[in-house]
Formats: sequence, structure tokens, C-alpha cells
Amino acid sequence: MTALRVAVAALLLTAIVAGFVGWPLGSWIAGAATWAQRHREAASALFVAVYVLAAVLAVPGSILTLAAGYLFGLPLGVALTLAGSVLGAAAAFVVGRFVARDWVAQRVATWPRFDALDAAIRHDGFAIMLLARLSPVIPYNLLNYGLSITAARFLDYLLASWIGMLPAIVLYVYTGSLAKSVTTLASGGGTPSWVGQSLLAIGLAATIALTVLITRRATRMLRERLAAESQQPLPDRTE
Repeated sequence: MTALRVAVAALLLTAIVAGFVGWPLGSWIAGAATWAQRHREAASALFVAVYVLAAVLAVPGSILTLAAGYLFGLPLGVALTLAGSVLGAAAAFVVGRFVARDWVAQRVATWPRFDALDAAIRHDGFAIMLLARLSPVIPYNLLNYGLSITAARFLDYLLASWIGMLPAIVLYVYTGSLAKSVTTLASGGGTPSWVGQSLLAIGLAATIALTVLITRRATRMLRERLAAESQQPLPDRTE
């Protein structure tokens, strides 16, 4: 949940700065939403491409995920974000394994328990990667590159990423879609429906609660597995 708070804070800071310097931020956002509605296929392709590029460059994708809900709504926003995040994770994994392996190794050398994570993946790769994706302990971009220099199998990595990132993606996109609904009502673009707004709020609360439950349980299980692995002799990574 820390990442969500950071993303929201970043959005608020951007809005404040835009207000001080006179940027027409509201007009830009409204224009982007209108363009996305009128050019759905082009906007979808552009969004996925930007998400993949952000993953390779290790740019946090939380704001993009929130934007997906605002621009595309919940179902399409989730689908596009999931596509972009999985393709981005795959691209970063390939870059880390075959292009920038030494650079990644230097960066992860300071990770606590990275050796335990590497050893655990050798024993039970898919399960460990799934827990790592479900848990917010390791950020998305850092995990993409970190896993690239472990014994992780590429197909297991993709499947674990696809499943493990889904709960957080749904939460972020849902939040973005709710923001669009509130903005529409505030601008007079629709008639307030207390039933509809209540259902949106209840749905968001339920999504947050479920996501918190999943991430806490996954974090506990991951820490237990890594703690147990750290008590065992670590294998030679060069073998």
C-alpha cells in the first residue's frame, strides 16, 4: 500500500505545481481522455508501448496504472496494464539476463537476502516468484531485473508475473476509474447517482481489503521461505 500512497502523493504534488505555474493540467487530462475515447486502438497501443518502455527504464509504473483506469475504465484498463506490465517485465528480464547482467549484479549485491531468494528459486522457482510478485516487499522494476540473474525460468517468470501482479493492478486501475467518475460528476457531466457512487466506494473498499490480505499473506510466506533458505548453505551461482 506504500506504493499507492506515493503515487497519489505524486499526483497531488503535480497538481499543486501545475496550479502555481499556470499549467492547464485539467485541460490536458480531459483532452487525453477525449483522445483516448475517440482513438481507442491507437491509445491502447500507445499506452502498452509506454508501459513497456517505462519498465525497461525502471520508471515506476503506478501513475501509469492509475491513468489506465482514468482513460480506459476498469475492464480495458486492467487488460492494457496487465499486457504492458507483463511485456515490460519480459523485456527487462531479457535485458538484465543478456545485456546488462554485470550491472544488475552490482545493483542487487546490496539486497538483503538476495542470495536466499536466488537459492529458493532454484528449489521452487514458480512459487517463490509468485509470492515475490504478490508481496510489495520488492518493487516491480527491481524484481524484474533482480530475477533476471537468478536461476528463474523465463516461462515460469512470465506466468508468475501475470498472476502475481493482477491484484495490485486491479486496485490501481479501480482507483483511477473511480477518480474519473468523481471528476465527471464534479464537472457537471452527469447526474449524481448515490446508489452508483455507493457501489463504487464499496467495491473500492472491498478491493483494497482483498489486496491487503493477499499481499500480507504473501509477504509472510515469502519471508518465512527466505528465512528458512538463509539457514541452509547457499549454492554456487556459477555452477
